[in-house]
Amino acid sequence: MLVTGASRFFGGYLVARLAQDPSIERVIAVDAVSPSKDMLRRMGRAEFVRADIRNPLIGKVIRGARVDTVVHAATIDRAPKSGSRTAMKDMNVLGAMQLFAVCQKSPDVRRVVVRSSSAVYGCSAKDPAKFTEEMSARTPPRGDFARDSIEIEGYARGLARRRPDIAVSLLRMAPLVGPRLHGAVSRYLNSPVVPTVVGRDARMQLLHEEDALAALERATVAGPAGTFNVAADGVVMLSQAIRRAGGVPVPVPYPLFRTLGGALMGSAMREFTSEQLDYYHFGCGLDTHRMRTELGFEPRWTSMQALDDTIRGAGFSPVISRDWLRAVESGVSRLVGASGAGR
Repeated sequence: MLVTGASRFFGGYLVARLAQDPSIERVIAVDAVSPSKDMLRRMGRAEFVRADIRNPLIGKVIRGARVDTVVHAATIDRAPKSGSRTAMKDMNVLGAMQLFAVCQKSPDVRRVVVRSSSAVYGCSAKDPAKFTEEMSARTPPRGDFARDSIEIEGYARGLARRRPDIAVSLLRMAPLVGPRLHGAVSRYLNSPVVPTVVGRDARMQLLHEEDALAALERATVAGPAGTFNVAADGVVMLSQAIRRAGGVPVPVPYPLFRTLGGALMGSAMREFTSEQLDYYHFGCGLDTHRMRTELGFEPRWTSMQALDDTIRGAGFSPVISRDWLRAVESGVSRLVGASGAGR
């Protein structure tokens, strides 16, 4: 079994989970850069190979170890600090092409799992309440990561057509949150003042980092072929999320969302990609029926619980006291109850 992107959060922690499974004979972790010492320790018996999946060397690794399962978790969501959009596409799309080409030629590979994203659906005012796996973006996504993810999925489906004996699983994951993963949603909410779009209150369906790892492990060990939306139950309105994180929302016109948002949040706003800004504008809902019935996976956290665990674990510093917010909520509930009883 081989996992790409081992120096990053998902690749590394997935390797650590798989290495603890005694039914898996061998786990090979691959990345162009070495993981941290702590991550290497967590990987246990797994073997780390420093290799770039864009290099033909990856073919020697897969053939030499007679790898039967490949998990591609190396896709990056923004250009590296020392690189550009061209470098990002080279790492994402060309890397996936090379990896899938090697899998196609290898007689031993029988399963390929790809960590994809709900970003492939885009975010717009034309979106349905929930996307099923058969649907596509109503408005072409404008973000680089979304476009790369769509291309990667296309190459993965091409592999499945050319090698029908290989089970190809695509996991389209909702935006990720968690106490260890300082992702886009966490960075957005962890600000004293949070810019929002005037007249909008995005519906956010999230996924806890542990559920994301568990879903990847499930697909890797016993999952069927196919495309699966992976998300938690329920949604969190953006206004709710900001309030629970203790921030203060500041509505601004969308054309000024990034510029005024940068004045409010500083450099953090400039780090967000186009698809992430669209998500805070519109949100995105996923139908997870296939995840439960075919993949056989049930998330442990709801969207709200995942958000609350992130806020607790990441140590957000609220501007508004949570005790005060709870007192206000309790008072409103009592007023509503008394009003209903009076009627």
